[in-house]
Amino acid sequence: MLNFFKFLFSKTFLIQLVLAVVVSVLVVFGAMQWLKETTNHGEFVEVPDLSGKSVMETRTLIEKSGLRFSVLDSANYNPSYPRFSIIDQNPPAGNKVKEGRKIYITVNPSGYKKITIPNIIQVTQRNASSMLKAVGLEIERVTYIDELGKDMVYHIKHNGKYIKPGDKLPKTSKIELVCGNGNISERNQIKADSE
Repeated sequence: MLNFFKFLFSKTFLIQLVLAVVVSVLVVFGAMQWLKETTNHGEFVEVPDLSGKSVMETRTLIEKSGLRFSVLDSANYNPSYPRFSIIDQNPPAGNKVKEGRKIYITVNPSGYKKITIPNIIQVTQRNASSMLKAVGLEIERVTYIDELGKDMVYHIKHNGKYIKPGDKLPKTSKIELVCGNGNISERNQIKADSE
């Protein structure tokens, strides 16, 4: 143990200790300087507002700012924005980021996605209305025809044309329901009497 303490206070050990401390300080100082230069410490770029801009305008603004961008899957169509324009971005406009940071953008699609019309034939108007609203379709009006099933859906129309379950329409399309009024038409009455 005595030899160990002699070694700790020897000239050789103290010189090596001082050299190790100096080298450590130089390495840490050099690493800090290198990180400061390569990470642009304290230097930030403001994220531009891309909302409503086209993809080409966005590319120009992003490159001019020294940033990069990546397009995320298109979201649901938003009629408040032009087609194929930017509707969302992350990080948001005005944030301070490092140069070269990737900005994630969401593009407005060309229109509403297509919705499959559910089978609402022979379903009550009330249930049909709920089923249509659930998939994103709207009822423009309800018309009635002489059929025994009161408020029972017999036909579906879109823009005056008959359509059937399984057809596809853009989301938020307005459709017309043709329902029975509870009366039997003369033709059906004659047919029922003849049987």
